[in-house]
Parts: sequence; structure tokens; C-alpha cells
Amino acid sequence: MKHNFYHIDDALLVKYLLGEALPDESEAVEEWIEVDDGNRKHFNDFKLLWDESKAFATASSLDEEAQWQKFKSRLSSPVKMAPVKKMWSYQWLKVAAMVIFMAGAMVIAYILFNKNENKTFAINSLDKVITDTLPDKSVITLNKNSELDYPKKFTGDTRTVSLKGEAFFSITPNKSKPFIIHVNDVTIKVVGTSFNVKSINGNTEVIVETGIVEVIRDKEEIDLHPHEKILVQKNDSTLAKEKEKGSLYNYYRTKEFECDDTPLWQLVQALNKAYDVNIVIGRKELRSLPLTATFNNESLDQILDIIRQTFNISVDKTGSEIILK
Repeated sequence: MKHNFYHIDDALLVKYLLGEALPDESEAVEEWIEVDDGNRKHFNDFKLLWDESKAFATASSLDEEAQWQKFKSRLSSPVKMAPVKKMWSYQWLKVAAMVIFMAGAMVIAYILFNKNENKTFAINSLDKVITDTLPDKSVITLNKNSELDYPKKFTGDTRTVSLKGEAFFSITPNKSKPFIIHVNDVTIKVVGTSFNVKSINGNTEVIVETGIVEVIRDKEEIDLHPHEKILVQKNDSTLAKEKEKGSLYNYYRTKEFECDDTPLWQLVQALNKAYDVNIVIGRKELRSLPLTATFNNESLDQILDIIRQTFNISVDKTGSEIILK
């Protein structure tokens, strides 16, 4: 019996493996496989490639970016071919079809993976302090009414997030992949350190606890070291750092108000946010009065009473305001 298999090609094999071939097409493929060992070997090789491509597209633990770069590298690298015997053009066509199929499968898998990998998430603390872990194992603590936007997975050459409000960052070290924070018009760049970032009415304050933090605005850069801080003001292009006294910035993480020659206005600002109150400094000359003290688990009334005694001032409660004068 004479068989006519001129229509058996890789496109039909794909339809067959997908279960989309017509009954007479499926019958022709199966007969074609049985009639010749070479056909069977071609089909088995093709099916193996097909199965591996499907596994590639569904493996959740695969490092997609690394595999994609590796694949592109292979395509761009010259391949040294070993001497071969003359091959019929049909055999070359089969090899070319398989290579094209494999490339297509990898491209499709890459697209499918990255469609979700580039998705952005937001952590919003609302009315409470929260701590969370980012995809690179860095840990952040968000103060009240703050928000951090970050990707599902850090891809490319950087780990980039954006911040509104205030947060303390403890960054997992990775020198080859810097951690980047965008806040207001300021960029903060680190490779592995801990520091506090706060946005205040469009101004940006950065205080470093460990390591080195690079603060960038426009084309100007400045490095901050432990116990140094900078306040980048929206209407002033100057970048100037200073020493940070005490650890008052840590109050929302440690529940302590640690002041070391700290101006009264800074403590009042922290108390207002921590206790959700409206403390007002009634006299201008009181704002810069220095205070050295640590408040640990004291109530707001106890803290205000110590302030009253220390500076010999009055504390008046009028409606929703607490006035220091």
C-alpha cells in the first residue's frame, strides 16, 4: 500500500499534540509514525521538545530573567559546528523548524511570566504602624498614614520602590543590585543599610542608622553616614547634612521617645503623630528649647507634665488643642 505523507509537517504535529488535529489528520500522523523508524524518532524528539517547553512555561520556581538572558546570550554567541556529512534539505528544514519552535516557546513563556512579575503592589499603613518584608527580604516599617509601592519581583539592575509618608528601611545587602527609593523629588540609593525616610509637606528627611546612604536630587549627590541626617527642602536646592542627636525618629518602631539635646518642636511633632493629637507651641521662643530625656511607656499626660516642669511652662487644653506656653 502506498502512503502519501507529503502533508505531515511540524505544524501538523503541533496540532496533533494540542489535540486540535482533525480525525483524518490524527490518523495520518499516527500511521506516519508507525510506518518508519525515522519518523518515530523525529516525532519523539519533537514531543520531548514540546514537553520541555510546556514545563518551562509552568515552572513557578524558574528564574525567568536569568533564563531569558542565557537564551539571548546563546543566540548571539557564535556556535562552532563540527564537520558533518551532507544532509538532505528536508532534514535541515526539520532542524530549523525545531529551533524556531523552541525559540517561540521560550519567548511566549518569558512574556507569560513577566506579565505578572512586573505587577506593582502597595502597602498602606492607614492608622497603624506596620512592618512587612519585600521580595528581596528587606524589612520595612511604615509609620501611620504612609504608603510604599513596590514590584512583585525586583528585576533588572536595581530594586526600586516609591514612598509616601515615613518608613524605616533595613535593606538586604546586594552590591550588584542597588536599592532605590523615590520620595518627592529625591532619590535615595543604598546597597545594604538601615535608615529612616520621612516626607514632610513636600520636604524629605533622611536619617542613617547603619551603613552609607546616597541622597540624590537633580544632579547633586551627598553621602550620609551613621547618625547623620539631611532635610531636603522643596524650595531649596542645597544639600547639606548634619549630625542627628538621639533617636527620636525611631519612636514609632521602638515605642520610645529618645531626645538628646533635641529641639522641643521635634518632640512635639513626634507626639502629635504618635498620639494623634494637636499640640501647639504657643510661643516662638519655646520651639528651639533643647530637651534631653527618654520617655518609655509613659502616657501623653506624663510626658507633657515632664515638659512643663523642665521648661517651667504651662500646658493648656483648649478644645482639640493642647497649647504649650
